[in-house]
Amino acid sequence: MQFADPKNDIAFKKIFGNEHHKNILISFLNSVLDFKNEKIIVDVELANPYQVPRIPELKETILDIKATNQNKETFIVEMQKKDMGDFNKRSLYYTSKAYISQLPKGNDYTKLKQVYFIGILNFNIFENKDFISRHLIINQETNTQDLKDFEFTFIELPKFTKELKKLDSILDKWIYFLKNASDLSIIPKEYENIEEFKEAFDIVTQTAWNSKELEVYEYIALKEFDEINALKTAEKKGLEKGIQKGLEKGMQKGLEEGERKKQIEIAKNLLDVLDVETISLKTGLDVEFINELK
Repeated sequence: MQFADPKNDIAFKKIFGNEHHKNILISFLNSVLDFKNEKIIVDVELANPYQVPRIPELKETILDIKATNQNKETFIVEMQKKDMGDFNKRSLYYTSKAYISQLPKGNDYTKLKQVYFIGILNFNIFENKDFISRHLIINQETNTQDLKDFEFTFIELPKFTKELKKLDSILDKWIYFLKNASDLSIIPKEYENIEEFKEAFDIVTQTAWNSKELEVYEYIALKEFDEINALKTAEKKGLEKGIQKGLEKGMQKGLEEGERKKQIEIAKNLLDVLDVETISLKTGLDVEFINELK
């Protein structure tokens, strides 16, 4: 059995943006945000449900998940495989844009609902040791969350190192699934009897995909492979150029040091026969240095 990589854009959207399997997204959101009791999500409405994208659109489109819960709060979930250096700013932009879009006309600010941004990163951007971090707007003086409508959660996959047998929670199981599903050949026993995971594994089983989905999946995977190779090639060329430049610089420095030593030896031999100014003219050494030699 071959599972698709959930980190691939189309696979990610197919798993979490599927209108027929909304329980998957609900389980993921509740586990990541640790919702309980009155906050727990029981239903979601997808703003951009899954459909197979056309390949030309992939050059410009970010495939993320947008949904609202029963309280009309907004959730944005985005997978980012490559560090483009601007993810934190982009998360602020998307969150504020989603917040503003709740009021297309008028200024009834009481209608504005909370926006949650969840960024799943295949790289590290923060100094914290834990794989998940929550970011709120906090009053620096009182340490209270007075402005509650923006909340950011970041999951840094490289920091998640738990083994399969040590998965303690539903959150652990989701993160392990995201990071390792494509390396598995069977559904692990740790995921048995949990309906949302059974459905998630069924979705990433590539034998159930149609030809168009497989084409887009392979296109994205190949595009990422080409980008990685291009980066490695650029780094290699930069390293080679740096080494060559360093060698040339080193040789030039060596020649300059050799020439200076030669000038100093000549100056030393002339100290007893010529005045300081004349020695300076003959050797190119400054007068002060020759005085020190003398």
